[in-house]
Amino acid sequence: GVRYAVPNFSRAAVFVNVSQMPATTDADAALMLRVKRGDRAAFTELMTRYQQPVMSFVFRTLPDATEAEDLAQSVFVQVWRSADRYQPAAKFSTWLFTIARNVCLNELRRRARHPADSLDAPAHAGSDEPRGHGVEDRQISAAPDALLRGELEAKVAEALAALPENQRTALLLWQREEMAYEDIAEVLGCSLSAVKSLIHRARETLKARLKPYLQTGDWNHE
Repeated sequence: GVRYAVPNFSRAAVFVNVSQMPATTDADAALMLRVKRGDRAAFTELMTRYQQPVMSFVFRTLPDATEAEDLAQSVFVQVWRSADRYQPAAKFSTWLFTIARNVCLNELRRRARHPADSLDAPAHAGSDEPRGHGVEDRQISAAPDALLRGELEAKVAEALAALPENQRTALLLWQREEMAYEDIAEVLGCSLSAVKSLIHRARETLKARLKPYLQTGDWNHE
């Protein structure tokens, strides 16, 4: 897997009143509160837990392996730099993927301004990532041989890249990270009903675009 060095930033410890922490604070939020106090070991532990999910999310948003690694590094740099502003009002993963989305959006805007700087040919996604709610994953795994599987994965990556950003982000967070609708709504800054609509539209678009490449065309079973 990708390994990141702990960013070498100095920051004075920030006092945190533990008594004000909500009783439901998850383990990741507790680690992040230690990071907020300047604890590098806690930061390293969070990176170890989340480097692969962040890398997967970034890569599927911007399918360029070299860029994805650099952008994932940028996400964790932002986590470290923003630690003093962290509040455990939401899950750590929600806060983290909000940062990851913003990093990706900034890169997409940069590419729009400087299109010659980006690579035109996206690499297809790997097959060693955790499985979420993905229907196409089961279709891919059912392909008769590795060649067909690789071709279909490339088509899935291409179809994902063509989705509007908010649909793609909602689908990736729901499908790959198995994030709850409420948490996705917080990442996207929209309503719960809007998240459900985004995911529905994204799935319908993918079904239409990928149906010619699937043997059965059956996307109804979950």
